[in-house]
This record gives sequence, C-alpha cells and structure tokens, in this order.
Amino acid sequence: MNTFSIALLQLISYGLNQEKNLQKGLDYCITAGKMNCDLILFPEMWNTPQHSLRHDSNVQGTGYSLPVTGTGVKEYVKHAVTLESRFVLEYKEMAKKIKTAIAITFLEKIKDRLYNTVLIIDKKGNDILHYSKIHTCDFDREAILTPGSDFYVSRLPFKNGSVNIGAMICFDREFPESARILCIKGAELIIVPNACTMEQHRINQLETRAFENMTGIALCNYAAPQENGHSIAFDCMAFGPDEESRDTKVVEADENEGIYIAEFDMDRLREYRNREVWGDAYRKPRYYDMLAKNEPVKEFRRRNSRRDE
Repeated sequence: MNTFSIALLQLISYGLNQEKNLQKGLDYCITAGKMNCDLILFPEMWNTPQHSLRHDSNVQGTGYSLPVTGTGVKEYVKHAVTLESRFVLEYKEMAKKIKTAIAITFLEKIKDRLYNTVLIIDKKGNDILHYSKIHTCDFDREAILTPGSDFYVSRLPFKNGSVNIGAMICFDREFPESARILCIKGAELIIVPNACTMEQHRINQLETRAFENMTGIALCNYAAPQENGHSIAFDCMAFGPDEESRDTKVVEADENEGIYIAEFDMDRLREYRNREVWGDAYRKPRYYDMLAKNEPVKEFRRRNSRRDE
C-alpha cells in the first residue's frame, strides 16, 4: 500500500507566549517524526494564540481570537513573524533533522500587513507552499488581517513518491469554491489548519468537500478546552469498485491533546479519481459565469464584507 500519512498535532497552546509555543511544537514534531509520518500539521496560527472566545481565565486561548481594536491590536502585532524569523527557521531545521515535512502556521507580517499563514516545509527544509487565508472572518476579529491572494497546489515529495497538496485555513472550508479551485489546480490532498468548534455541520461540510472534489482532506484543530478537538480526515472514495457505499472517514480525534495519524492510500485514491464522475470530470464551466459576479443578492449584503480584497 502506497500510503501518505499526516500527523495531526491537536494541541493546547501557551497563548501569546511564543517561545513556549515554539518549543512545545518542536517537541511534538520530534515525537511525530518517530511515528513514520510524511507530514506534520499544526492547528491554525500556532505562534500567537491569544485570549479565548470562551472567556475562561484558565483557558490559554486559540489562534482564532484576535483583539478587536485599540492597544490589543498593537500588542498582537508585536508577535507577528516573517519567513526569516526564528520561529519559522527553527521548524525548517526541525524538518531537516527528523526528515519529515512540516506544515507550520503563524501570524505573518509582510511590511505593514498581517496575514494568517500556513507554510509547508519539505523534509529537506525547503519552502513548498506558502498560503495565507483568503476567507478571513471579516464579521469578527480577523478584520485586522489582510486576505491572501490565491490558492496554491504544490508537489510534495515523500518516502514513496510525491503528492499534489493544497491548503485552506478554517473559514475557507465553508466556501465550496476554495476546495473546488484546489481540485481544478490538481490537488490530491488538502490540509486545513483550524481553530474553531468542529461540530456535526462543519464535519459534514468537510466530508462533502472531499467527496465532491475527489481529494483527501485533513483538518487539525486545537484540543479542549481551547476548542473541542475533533481533528479529522476524509478520503474521497465514497464508493468501492462494485459501487458499494463506504465510510470515507480516515480518522477522527476526541477532544484530548495528542497526535492523531491520518493515512491515505494514494494508489487507491488515484485509481478512484481516474474512474469516478466527480471533481473536474463532468463540469460545465460555461454555465458558471454568475459565480464570478461581485454583487451579492440583497439578503447576503454585509457592510463589513471585503469582497474586493
């Protein structure tokens, strides 16, 4: 079996203590590297999780909780990092040390702008994919962030070959266009750093993204009590060779902190993609022009929606 395995690091952070987050993440990478995985995935914005939305003083907060206005924003900006920062470089060195790819997440600063970013580093320490969240939560605290500019798919080598991998972040998965564009660009697997409650509707939504695009999907969330865990992965193979229906869930975590392994059989996944009817096989793009129109219908108009950014 030609497997590609992803270690989902379902962790609890140390809030804005970036040094402790860095060290904890590195320690978990060493442990995950010994589990013979091909890629290590962190939850969303690992370097700067802040105050919890649950308003519990004993909870250290998640990467989804940004300050809204005032001095809190200025304090938060101090913790933003660049691709040349120690926080990022340490993970590049770790990838080389354990010979395992790492998808690290962080609040990124480029000039005077902030981004919610995931960087996939290969086992030799090279940047493979650099993606910033496009669907920022503009109705809430992510309005201080700048949205990314595109979705990307890159070829990631692993022990048995290579895989076309794409990324989206948390709220991105709530838009079918995100996964569909990655599918059209050739993604076989999609990673999803996450920082919100994974309840049944969002889980079903993620399963559908995998099914309709014939891609594997792996999501990594924060453990309880910061979020509710339930990091999860799906393959896309909803039907077997004899058209029998099957469960596409690969793994689902509970709420506890830990490392959860998602294994994808790439030979079976590719065979399925080559014979089945979903994904980009029978689309009719000439009928989809309306999807690119920028003016929402009346009931979906929101003053804080940055549709042009």
